[in-house]
Amino acid sequence: MTDTPKMAQVGFTQMKDGTKGEYEFLNALEIDHTRHTADRLLKALVELDESLSGYQITRLGHSLQSATRAWNDGADIDWVVSALLHDIGDIYAPYNHDEYAATILKPFVREQCTWVVQTHGDFQMLYYGQHLDGYDQHKRERHRGYRYFDDNVVFCERWDQASFDPDYETLPLEFFAPMVREVFDRQAYDPDVICANQSVPLTNPEVAAQRAKP
Repeated sequence: MTDTPKMAQVGFTQMKDGTKGEYEFLNALEIDHTRHTADRLLKALVELDESLSGYQITRLGHSLQSATRAWNDGADIDWVVSALLHDIGDIYAPYNHDEYAATILKPFVREQCTWVVQTHGDFQMLYYGQHLDGYDQHKRERHRGYRYFDDNVVFCERWDQASFDPDYETLPLEFFAPMVREVFDRQAYDPDVICANQSVPLTNPEVAAQRAKP
């Protein structure tokens, strides 16, 4: 008796013709593929160095500095990873990089963080919109009254717009890699992770003080 040969690929060319066995095979491959999402994101962060230039630090440097500021503020893991990945769409989605990043984060972090990342581009215009024709400096106002509006104000002021400083002591990507892996190893769309309509402060002075200890 010989073992049944393992399937290398499906036989169909139209999805409607697939069999139960073929879709079970594809589903197993997809599950395995998702296990490596964190590694792909960490690689994409490194590739940010090939993105937009002209600042005093690279886009990877900006991402790391944003996450470092979040860490130093005592932020929890959802906030830190969101700060790290908030501009990951710069390479492939320059016109809606915030939405791109939020889509990646959405199944694995708190709803609060997803919304802030998704709309931070509008909030950031406060700092430069007045200098460019056709830009609305106060675009953030369209979101005023939303549950997480004030959180985005803090996110942009403390972690985003301030994180272009070449002299700021920034933690390396290796420091944040375990946090990224922890977040993306979560069960996607777990209600206990998404925490709809719940807010967690961006800063925690007690945690920040503990992290600052040598």
